[in-house]
Amino acid sequence: MTTQEFLELLAANQDKSLLFEYTPGKLVGANYHITEVKHISIDSVDCGAGTDSWKETIIQLWESPMEKEKKEFMSTFKALSILKKVGRIKPLTLEAEVKFEYSNINFNTAQLFVNDYEMMGNQLILKLAIQKTDCKAKEACGIPEVKEASLEACCSPGGGCC
Repeated sequence: MTTQEFLELLAANQDKSLLFEYTPGKLVGANYHITEVKHISIDSVDCGAGTDSWKETIIQLWESPMEKEKKEFMSTFKALSILKKVGRIKPLTLEAEVKFEYSNINFNTAQLFVNDYEMMGNQLILKLAIQKTDCKAKEACGIPEVKEASLEACCSPGGGCC
């Protein structure tokens, strides 16, 4: 999801509470704050000597230990207000992918991308996911593309697994 798409989603749903599902079935606590917005420029060289560059917007979420009992989640209106203020101070790169940086006692710090979202009553729930590392130069390095076999293909007659 780009920063622009995220801002548009917030603007279209300003009357909703904003929730983050950081792993299936687990939500960032209602005591979260947006503590930092990072404007990241990446300029990279991969193992096959290929170069690339892109931008990311990283929004840091932090759960306040002083507000553990809080039950009401931040509104999309408030989140949008925070991001508009940030954009006035340091302009947002609207085509940049938006990611969320988060951790808690049971979840190591990670930068999570928006995998999906859903509306549930008066809630906008962003479903976040971890992006696995990968070799970007498989062809140049002679690494064959591995496709995950489905259980059906594996266990079919002649599939060689069963």
